[in-house]
Amino acid sequence: MNLQNAMEVLRKNGYKSTGRRKDILTFFEKADGYRTAKELHQFMEDKYEGISFDTVYRNLHLYDEMKILESTELNGEKHFRMKCATHHHHHFICSRCGKTKEINICPMDEVENKLENYMIEDHKFEIYGLCPECQVA
Repeated sequence: MNLQNAMEVLRKNGYKSTGRRKDILTFFEKADGYRTAKELHQFMEDKYEGISFDTVYRNLHLYDEMKILESTELNGEKHFRMKCATHHHHHFICSRCGKTKEINICPMDEVENKLENYMIEDHKFEIYGLCPECQVA
């Protein structure tokens, strides 16, 4: 998903296109991997002095709910990134810097065979570790 697509999703759901919303989405569009609410707050504080954590969290959860952002739990904290909309895939996530790498395999074929007569509604498969840059740091 890109900024234009994300703003269209918001508009279709009755939300106004504001500068703050665009700036939040631009932050994630440019990010290489998952980012925290704290990192977003620091970014927004430079432009919107005094912006509250509540405003940041409210928008993050709105975007997550609308499938504009996707979230994961990393080191006990929720992290967000712009939703990938191109094709079905999973991620390796660096537990130190949050960078991601696509994994173009899915274990669900095997799982579905083991869960005959069950209805699977969704799934998430992530692998955590250190990226090459963080291994040498």
